Amino acid sequence: MYAIIKTGGKQYTVNEGDIITIEKLNIATGEKVMFDEILAVSKEGDLKIGTPVVTGAKVEATVLTEGKGKKVIVFKYKPKKDYRKKQGHRQPFTKVRIDKINF
Repeated sequence: MYAIIKTGGKQYTVNEGDIITIEKLNIATGEKVMFDEILAVSKEGDLKIGTPVVTGAKVEATVLTEGKGKKVIVFKYKPKKDYRKKQGHRQPFTKVRIDKINF
């Protein structure tokens, strides 16, 4: 059984027991989170595709940790104008474990 969920502007294919890294959620560690935007659900070969979401389907997950990703260097410059700007960015994330897919 798997589901395709949408969160943080991205889509993820999840199974029960999976641990995924998603965009940061403002939820404390150890708390439960429900994903309501389920785009598709498959159970024992029966695929249900939503238009745009599957009504009545929900995915339950538990927040494991929060953190920041690897640093990405953003370097801007203009040739022959003595303009250089170096900046770093670390994208915040939330790691969740998929507990149950309700269909």
